Amino acid sequence: MFDVIVIGAGVSGCSIARELARYDARVCVVEREEDVCCGTSKANSAIVHAGFDAQPESLMAMLNVEGNRLMYEWAKELNFAVINNGSLVVCMSEADVDGLEMLRRRGEANGVPDLRIIDRAELVAMEPNIADDAVGALWAPTGGIVDPFGLTVALAENAAANGVEFRFNAPVTKVAREGDAWVITAGEETLYAKAVVNAAGVYADTIHNQVAAPDDQLTIVPRKGEYYLLDTTAGTHVNHTIFMLPTAMGKGVLVSPTVHGNLIVGPTATDIEDKEAVDTTPEGLHDVATKCSLTVKNVPLREVITTFAGLRAHQAKHDFVIGEVEGAPLFFDCAAIESPGLTSAPAIGCMVSGLVAEALDLAKKPEGAFDPTRRGVVNLMTLSFDEWDELCKQDPAYGHIICRCCRVSEAQIVDVIHRVPTPRSLDAIKRRTGATMGRCQGGFCTPKLMEILERELGMRPDEVTKRGPGSELVVGINKDQIEAPVSASEGGEA
Repeated sequence: MFDVIVIGAGVSGCSIARELARYDARVCVVEREEDVCCGTSKANSAIVHAGFDAQPESLMAMLNVEGNRLMYEWAKELNFAVINNGSLVVCMSEADVDGLEMLRRRGEANGVPDLRIIDRAELVAMEPNIADDAVGALWAPTGGIVDPFGLTVALAENAAANGVEFRFNAPVTKVAREGDAWVITAGEETLYAKAVVNAAGVYADTIHNQVAAPDDQLTIVPRKGEYYLLDTTAGTHVNHTIFMLPTAMGKGVLVSPTVHGNLIVGPTATDIEDKEAVDTTPEGLHDVATKCSLTVKNVPLREVITTFAGLRAHQAKHDFVIGEVEGAPLFFDCAAIESPGLTSAPAIGCMVSGLVAEALDLAKKPEGAFDPTRRGVVNLMTLSFDEWDELCKQDPAYGHIICRCCRVSEAQIVDVIHRVPTPRSLDAIKRRTGATMGRCQGGFCTPKLMEILERELGMRPDEVTKRGPGSELVVGINKDQIEAPVSASEGGEA
């Protein structure tokens, strides 16, 4: 019997699990995919929003601003990449400057510090590639960019180090109440818990509706966002995250550097029905290419190395749905976590864990029993050659480069493979080290990565996948398909 089962190992679920690990409780996270960070958390803008966009007094506003504050603190504890580069909301017409003032007032009502409206001269000084028609901008210095993979993995590793259990490839197909316990069918397992947290992303409505009354059903609409990711050669085209001031024509797309040195452009916003439709479309990508030029000139789209799409868990009221479900005791929703959900994740973790702990009357672990820190993964791209040389003296595998585009060594890959939760696929390695994320998109390093996974985890070649069951890269061994020649003594030709 678990005290708490968290459904979903995205950034919200892992944040909640990490915070629940502070309590004397048995906690388990169940995830339908093969690793953490496989849904919305892996395909988004990777922005730390300042908090001026959400409506005042909404959960979004409160948790966005608090999440922004905590993000920079947690980065020091958990050693994931975050950069406080600030954001700019760009206005393209003098007639729309009042829109900047409205955003500034809203941000101040939400508690966002140091917001300021700047004129074109200051904007051009900050961003030389800003569009020629830009007249001014709202400057939000607390905005930033973050590694969403690194954040989610760091939360999961810290949660696991503090006693949280994880179950992967375990889609939840049934949730039922039996006496004083919740019974969860997850994959081939039946699990029991005193309390459940529903952090299932775009599937949170499916989980919620199994336990809620008919007049309390939840509808989550997958909102697709399509993106371009440009090479690191384009990463300095802008210095800050550039938003377009929302107009009658729509919110537009953002242009931003990433913590890995790339440039990201997007997203679209299209409501769809299919919760698995993460394909890109010619229409969507054309829309991104057209709109990005409205705020930033000469975006070098010839430097695109990949395109991708993610799904946001949109709900009609456009606010987070957090709290105990009426008529379902000790079943807590953490649903409709769309943008700014990534930024809000630390605050969501604190809020939801607090609700659960209070309801179960959980006691905090004794002082020193919870370790809030986590050792990060070495990033060779940030080291001097002297520092790198010192690492190679300690472990020569740091000098054996597997991913040339992103400078990832065998030592880094072996390091993450032996952590918990254990990465067992190419994409899981990518999320932890950056291998395969560069210009060649795994063209050179994939075979060697497969060999390392096979060696370190005792896997057969046909057990190595790109992203879990159904994405195997090897379907058989050529030599096994060749029939042995018939010997001359058996009447055939040798």
